[in-house]
Amino acid sequence: MTNDTSAYGLWTLVILNSAIFLMFAFSFFKPQTARDWRTFGAFAGFVVALFVEMYGFPLSIYLMSGWLQTRFPGLDLLSHNSGHLWSTLLGDKGDPHFSPLHIASYAFLGFGFYLLSSAWNVLYHAQRRGTLATTGAYARIRHPQYVAFVLILLGFLLQWPTLLTLLMFPILLVMYGRLAITEEKQMGKQFGAEFEAYAARTPRFLPSFKQQISAG
Repeated sequence: MTNDTSAYGLWTLVILNSAIFLMFAFSFFKPQTARDWRTFGAFAGFVVALFVEMYGFPLSIYLMSGWLQTRFPGLDLLSHNSGHLWSTLLGDKGDPHFSPLHIASYAFLGFGFYLLSSAWNVLYHAQRRGTLATTGAYARIRHPQYVAFVLILLGFLLQWPTLLTLLMFPILLVMYGRLAITEEKQMGKQFGAEFEAYAARTPRFLPSFKQQISAG
């Protein structure tokens, strides 16, 4: 077994990549309330944990090293490619960066950031006018920003799964679900019947195909 020790311990890359992704997310989401900061903070924790294992210390590889060496003899556990665990576990012999899952991860990440940006633009102008956000992505689902965060997290998990981020993911889903319900209660108090009518015709997280057909 050979050891590509340069694949880890790259803490500058941990800081750089974490900062880049968090700056993008921050610029699109622009947290203002305590609820917004909790949402962004949970997302930030996931991103930092991901890049720490991707470039800093491979905790998941370390904990699974005994099983991996038995299941895949000769595998270089400290190489960067081995950290793409889905490709390793599926026995993919090619470059994991060109695997279907890795390509799908880029699609999730790209669409997630696009949705986050477009949803924020609608929400920003609605808040300035003191009105309910009901256009753009908000015409399809009630919480496009939370859906965007989930898509981005899924993209990261498809690209570089770790034990910690896999454990964090369902917790974040529950957290975003509760935040969405809390937000809806506040919107109901603020906008009353207008929000009730909006909620009745607009799904919470997943767009309705029936709604799209009717609109068409």
